[in-house]
Amino acid sequence: MAGILDLLNSDLGKTIISGVSGSTGTDQDKTSSVLTMALPVLMKAMERNASTPQGAEGLMGALKGKHDGSILDNLGGLFGGGVDEDVKDDGDKILGHVLGTKRQGVEKIIGEKSGLDMASVANILKVAAPILMGVLGKQAQQKNVSSSNDLGGLLGGLLGGSSAKQEQSFLEKILDADGDGSVIDDVAGMVLGSAKKKGGLGGLLGGIFGK
Repeated sequence: MAGILDLLNSDLGKTIISGVSGSTGTDQDKTSSVLTMALPVLMKAMERNASTPQGAEGLMGALKGKHDGSILDNLGGLFGGGVDEDVKDDGDKILGHVLGTKRQGVEKIIGEKSGLDMASVANILKVAAPILMGVLGKQAQQKNVSSSNDLGGLLGGLLGGSSAKQEQSFLEKILDADGDGSVIDDVAGMVLGSAKKKGGLGGLLGGIFGK
């Protein structure tokens, strides 16, 4: 299965990046950097939430209902007239639910590394979150996901599957970071292409960040 970052490199991903960039008034390269860092973190947070029966049930309900993937059928319309407030409000709720108390820390770290302020990062994520849910909803339909085990497999597959244990532990660290962890400096440099470290953390993270 293609990972979530493969999606960003696809035609659909390019449409999403340019649309989110246009609707938030943010530089396209910086928008791409934010999404490259944020999407795996959001996926990891969802995977963590879905590891409880209650969390899995809530996510399954969302993917079968409001977030069934239909948002992807008309991205031109979504971005064409400017993303409406309902979508952003929805994204705000998704981020609050998925990241909880970690939300500001995650937005702060990603902002520092992408050169954007927290408000700009928050705007990008608010628009991107419902689209990410739509991607999950479509995948869930295609794979007939009907149980929490199936859901865990879907999220794990999009994160790079069981072969990406080191990347998984890194994503845990971002989610647990309070905004001053040096681990974040290592990864952000690599994600943004400014550091080509040999081996070490950079090498371990190569898989998930598509380098």
